[in-house]
Order: sequence, then structure tokens, then C-alpha cells
Amino acid sequence: MDWYEKRRFGDLGDAAAACHGAREGLVFQDVRYTFTQVAAEIDRAAKALMGQGVGPGDHVALWLNNSADWIFISFALAKIGAVQVPINTRFRTADLEYVVRQSDSAMLITHDQSGPVNYLEMVREVFALPSTGSRMDDTNFPEMRRVIILGPDIYQGTVSWDGAKRGGEVISNADLAARAAAVNPDDPVFIMYTSGTTGFPKGAVHSHKLIRNIAERGFRMAYTVNDVILNYLPLFHAFGYSEGALMSLLTGSRQIVTATFDPDECLDLIAREGVSVIHGFEAHMKGLTEAQEAKPRNISSLRTGIFAAGMHSATPVTRRAAKVLAPLCNLSGFGMTETWLGVALNALDDDETHRCETSGYPGLGYESRIVDPETGADQPPGVPGELLVRGYSLMLGYYKKPDETAAAMDADGWFHTGDTAAWLDDGYLRFLGRYKDMLKVGGENVDPMETEGLLLAHPDVYQIAIVGFPDPKLAEVPVAFVQRAPGAEIDGKAVIDYCRGKVASFKIPRHVIFVNDFPMTASGKIRKVDLRADALRLLTE
Repeated sequence: MDWYEKRRFGDLGDAAAACHGAREGLVFQDVRYTFTQVAAEIDRAAKALMGQGVGPGDHVALWLNNSADWIFISFALAKIGAVQVPINTRFRTADLEYVVRQSDSAMLITHDQSGPVNYLEMVREVFALPSTGSRMDDTNFPEMRRVIILGPDIYQGTVSWDGAKRGGEVISNADLAARAAAVNPDDPVFIMYTSGTTGFPKGAVHSHKLIRNIAERGFRMAYTVNDVILNYLPLFHAFGYSEGALMSLLTGSRQIVTATFDPDECLDLIAREGVSVIHGFEAHMKGLTEAQEAKPRNISSLRTGIFAAGMHSATPVTRRAAKVLAPLCNLSGFGMTETWLGVALNALDDDETHRCETSGYPGLGYESRIVDPETGADQPPGVPGELLVRGYSLMLGYYKKPDETAAAMDADGWFHTGDTAAWLDDGYLRFLGRYKDMLKVGGENVDPMETEGLLLAHPDVYQIAIVGFPDPKLAEVPVAFVQRAPGAEIDGKAVIDYCRGKVASFKIPRHVIFVNDFPMTASGKIRKVDLRADALRLLTE
């Protein structure tokens, strides 16, 4: 017997309105919505989509930056039984073409222009838009029927979102209710493409069962209606979507969404709005810490939030933040698009060492193993290996990629993450990085994050990433890519000298390459696969 109620994404707006009605539920750029208004906007968006012919099971791509409309459209798609396909807003024409085609998307919803980026121009490069009307007939995209633009009614071959909402006014409440009631919670609700640190991104398919995962984490983190979530993470990514958009409707917490991450803007919002919950990665914590040090604000409302803090590189950043961003009680956790979030998570009463130097304790609904990747044998505490995960929150599979799904999920239901981790003696987990990012220097296993964490403590180093470079004698040696702090003039010799006597000689970079910025995934992770290619190009020329 399934003891858990099967809930649906599309019902969450109505449930939040019934419980919290007149309470403020969403803020975006000073426009404020009560939970009742959020539910009404979701319904309005649902009718607009029905009016444009979105049917049950249709795949609809959202190529949108953070906004209130992203929230409304996302839950509207779920309410009418469609499958949303969030697209990374950093993607450009080749990426867009790949995801839309691979996902069999029937519609695309995007901007005309957002900041300096002309999305409509890229759409026109990829798709053959009709010269009359809006119904597409592009043989390169047989499933695509229509492009909807969040902009004025002036673009040939497209439908404006305002026009779609006007057209949706003919859809009755009864028709919408019937569509919502017919949604099966075991069916797919979204296809979220991986960040793509290597190769083409793969679409992880998930169903409505993730509601249980998020609700359990909300209880564990003691969310109440008095909490205020500041969500600067991209909504097209698992972290921002789960811990902001979904968590708010599930717990009644108020959500403040920003268009982008700006540390000073975020700290101002924390002080002004009484923000109690923030989330992010190492880069977010570092940015907020430095901005608060430069210009202190009253951030006494901060309570908790999840930050990826287990890696060696994050330890100095997290410990510094624990002091500067107090009273924030940061929790570390582990999750990924395929497994969802909360594979491991700290407790609110964990001590600072556990919060800053582990990835938490195994989460509800998950089983975890750490195995020798060569033999499959379970590793004892302290010995790194590949992290395997099993549980109800795992993806249904990679969309239209049976071979990749079979390679990642074995016959016993274990998902092979490709990540390196180690158990602590007390049963806590520590994430150590991607398995392929580990270096083998003269037969010694080297976790690059240890030296990265050491160098991040240097005042002249703003960001760093260490990758392997082929060496005829040692197999490979470390290469450090360094972004200097503003105004700093540190050179390569100083970087190497700083490491001497602090870490083993085989962990010290043999080469240093200075960069102005790093190739990043949408979730804020450095694309080390690109850096390895850059090292080969720059050091062998």
C-alpha cells in the first residue's frame, strides 16, 4: 500500500490559496502577489495555454529568465497535464535547436529581448516562422507548432503572451477544472536538461512524486508561513525551481524572486524584506560574504539555507560565511537533476564543522553507497569512491536515451552518479567532486579541491580551478586556472610558492594560467572539461 497521498504540481497553487489566501506569496521587481492572486494567475495562464492548443502530454519549452510569469506558466502547464521543458537561458542557437528537437517540444515560450540578449533573433535563426498566422510548418522540427513571445503583439509568425491570455478568456472554469482533474500524478511533469558539464545535456524526466521529496525537506528544515525565501537561483535549474518555486507553494513561505544574482541587491532585499532563507553554491556564498564585509547590513532575519559546502574547495568560503552571514545556519546537502535534492542534508542543530565540512546525513527516501568504481565493492569510511543512489525521487529516465539511462541506472535500481564521495565515521557523507575531475599524479590520487580551497584563502585569488594535464613521467600534473582578485597582481610563481609546505608536493600546481572569467554551467559550476581543453591548447602550443 502507498501510504503517501499522490499530489500534483498543478494543484499546489489552489491548495496554497485555500490555506494562505490573503498572505503575500510572491514578489518580483516590487510587484506583489497574495497566494490567492498567484493561484488566479496560474489559472489565467492555464487557460491561455489551452486556448493556444496545448494538450495533455504536450511538451512545452520555457526559455525564460526569472520572472513572475515563469512561475505562473510553469504551474499552469502542470495543471493542464502538459510537460514543461525548462531551457537554460545561457543557451544559444545550437543549444536551443538541440533541446527543442531532442525533447519533441510542441511549443516554445520565450522573450523578445531580455537585457542585452535578443531571444527572438535567435528563434528566427533556428526556426522557420510562418509568414502568415502563427501555426508553424518547419520540416526540421515536425513537432513544433507555435512560438509564444513575452512581448508586444508585433512579431510576425508568433503569438504574444498578452494575446494568448486574452484568447484564453473563452475557456471556462469547468473546462479548466476537467483538464486538471484528468492529470495523472504518475505521468511526467517536466523534462529538465542537465547542466552539461560534459557533452550534450540529457533530459531527466520527473513525475509529480517529487512533491513528497520537497515536503519532507521543508519539514526537516522547519519551514513555516513566517519564512521568506530569497530566490536568486535560475528557475530553469533544479535548485531554484525546487527550493524556491515549489517550496513556497508547499509551505506557505513567501518567495522573493530576483532576475539575476547580484550580491548587493540580495543583501538589501534580505534587510528590507526580512528574508530568512537563502540557498546557493560556493560562488553565491562567497559573493554575499564579500559584499556584506564591504557594506554591512542588518541581516539578522536570516535563519537557514542549503549551500554545497562539503567539497574541500568550499570549506574556507563556508567557514568565513558562517561568521560574516550570521545568524545564517547554513546547511550543506547533495543532490543532482537525476536524483533530485536531499540525497544528503545537514540538520539544523549540526555543529559548524559538520555544516562546513560535510555534505550532510543521508536524506529521507534515499539509500546511498560509496563503491570502488573498478570492483563495485563498498568502501569503508574515509576511502573515496563513486557515489551510488537509490530511492523514489530518482528520475524516470533520460528522455529518448535508453542506452544512457541503462548505463546510469543498474538492474538493482542504483543510479551511478559519476561523483566521488567518502563516508565519515559517524555516517555523514562528504562529496569530493566529479570522479573524472580527480587527478592521478604519479600513482597518487589527488582531490583538486583540497588545493583549490587552500588557494581560495589567498587574498589575491578570487576564483580558482585545478585540472589535470598530461605528463610523460607522472601521467598527469595539476594545472591551476586563476582569476585574480580586483586590483591584485599575483603571478604564477607566487601561486605555487603559497602552496609549498602546506600540501604534498604532488598536489601543487605545475602550471598556472590566469583568466578573466571561467566557463560556467547554469548552476554556477565551473566547466572543467573546457579548462582541460584550454590547458592542452595553451601548454602544448
